[in-house]
Amino acid sequence: MKSNYFALLPLVICAQIQAQNVTLENLEAAFLEKNYQLIANKFNVDKIDAEIVQEKLWNNPTLSISEVNLWKTYNVEEQPHLLGRYGKNQQISVDIDQLVETAGKRKKRVAIKELEKNSALFDYEELMRELKKELRQTYFSLGKINEEKIALDNSIELFTQLTTQYKKQADLKNVPKADFYRLQTELISVQKDRIELEKNEIEELTKLRVLTQNPNLEITEIDFSPFKEHSKSIPLNIKELAQNQNIGLKRQVNEINLAEKQLILEKAQRVPDLTFQLGYDRGGNIMRDFVGLGVSLDLPIFNTNKGNIKSAQLSVAQQQVNHDGIVYELNSTIDGLQNQLNQLDKTLVQWKDLNTEDQLKMIENYKKHLQSKQVTMLEFIDFTQAYRESQQAYLELLETYQNTFEELNYIVGQDF
Repeated sequence: MKSNYFALLPLVICAQIQAQNVTLENLEAAFLEKNYQLIANKFNVDKIDAEIVQEKLWNNPTLSISEVNLWKTYNVEEQPHLLGRYGKNQQISVDIDQLVETAGKRKKRVAIKELEKNSALFDYEELMRELKKELRQTYFSLGKINEEKIALDNSIELFTQLTTQYKKQADLKNVPKADFYRLQTELISVQKDRIELEKNEIEELTKLRVLTQNPNLEITEIDFSPFKEHSKSIPLNIKELAQNQNIGLKRQVNEINLAEKQLILEKAQRVPDLTFQLGYDRGGNIMRDFVGLGVSLDLPIFNTNKGNIKSAQLSVAQQQVNHDGIVYELNSTIDGLQNQLNQLDKTLVQWKDLNTEDQLKMIENYKKHLQSKQVTMLEFIDFTQAYRESQQAYLELLETYQNTFEELNYIVGQDF
């Protein structure tokens, strides 16, 4: 009862490789081009640009028209007509006021808006990196599932052949019925695991389709070769890179700058603004047509903006403390992730030395020993179960390594 199953395995693998033409780089390119969350978030930056343009504009002048009498007034000094025959007995006053901000308040508000634009850019970059990390981790989850499917398909094929063979032998009473039922039970258990794996595959593939906006993406089209790569190099100056690239830290530095600019603006608010006036009065005083200039300003006697200045100073100190806390947490997180990666990599290297083709040959040998009754059915099934569990544990370690590495990429703010 020899099987050609293991001889056919290379052909199956070759067929999969030919179909796998979508790389991780292709998925990331589609994600950056089509992801709706990134496109929608980009509008926040454009909105801030429009607000900056608005902030640069001067205040509109104020036009006031007053002292207009709509009726005819007698016993007054006659005046020239305004329009046609109208205006001989009418009085009118026209004023134009223009607010002029002092101490560069308008430029200071523009500078604050520029920093707010930086915040919007950081929000966009953070969203992009979060989604990119999710895409890669989903990709690696699918890579593990793909490898698990191959292992389960191997087991299903093996136990299907054995179940068919043992049913015939059990009907001829050459082997105990119990052996046939035990094989059948194991086959059902493996098929159940396969169904559960397909459910997980659908969930992860759906996430990948949403991220790349590709509803027709199939797992058979994806090249998962990077999934098995580990022992990746990590820069020695990784903490220095994180100081310059980490999104949270860059945002916090921007918050400090924003608080400092707000403090500068609050100090400028102590300087009163000026309102220049240009007025015309017709028939309202001893001059028939009077044009006059004026200026008004608040006297900083009771309110010198001390409260807002103090609040802005406290905000600067608060943001600096937050910055120090983020730096400490960032360094601690990097140390933890590096240690975890080193431990995972050591385990994977040791495991890889044991994970050879000899184990597949051992399964074939166990099958032959089973058929020659040199091992019992329980011993054969225990060995195949132990092999599947060891393969699954190895793949889980690989997935953990890849996800941890992507977490480090995200924390540092740069891909290695």
